Amino acid sequence: MNVLDVTENSVSAGSTLTYITLNIDTLQNIQTLTISDNGKGMSEDMVKNVTDPFCTSRTTRKVGLGLPFLKMAAEMTGGSMTITSQLGKGTTVTAQFVLGHIDLMPIGDIASSVAGLIQCNPEVDFVYTVSKDGESFTADTREIKQTLDGVSVSQPAVAVWIREFLQENTDNILLK
Repeated sequence: MNVLDVTENSVSAGSTLTYITLNIDTLQNIQTLTISDNGKGMSEDMVKNVTDPFCTSRTTRKVGLGLPFLKMAAEMTGGSMTITSQLGKGTTVTAQFVLGHIDLMPIGDIASSVAGLIQCNPEVDFVYTVSKDGESFTADTREIKQTLDGVSVSQPAVAVWIREFLQENTDNILLK
């Protein structure tokens, strides 16, 4: 859910290109999730306060829990979260988790989450990378869209194919 929420923040911030990267390094005992975008970015003041649940740019409600929950999840494992942002250039959120920690929550079905983001935001390009101990898989919607030659990634048959493609390749990396 953290991936969905933080990435939806990117989409809401006007991102046209969002990178979602999951890196697992069992030798270093670290799992790193990075979400980076080219959206409108945040001011220094907003970056300092954005992990406060009562700090949000939303007008529909007065709380924002995505980043505070991600930070809490990382810190519960002995990890950390950093946010870098520049107005007009974008934002990068990086969360590091300690592998094997009793409080490490499962990553969940990240491939389906990314596939859903792609289907629901066909105007945005996503670069999804998953790596573990030096092996990696990357899917770039710019390449997928070029291959589709005008067929939308939101078409049901295409969306199913993308989900299966991401799932198979994610499993090939993470389940080794």
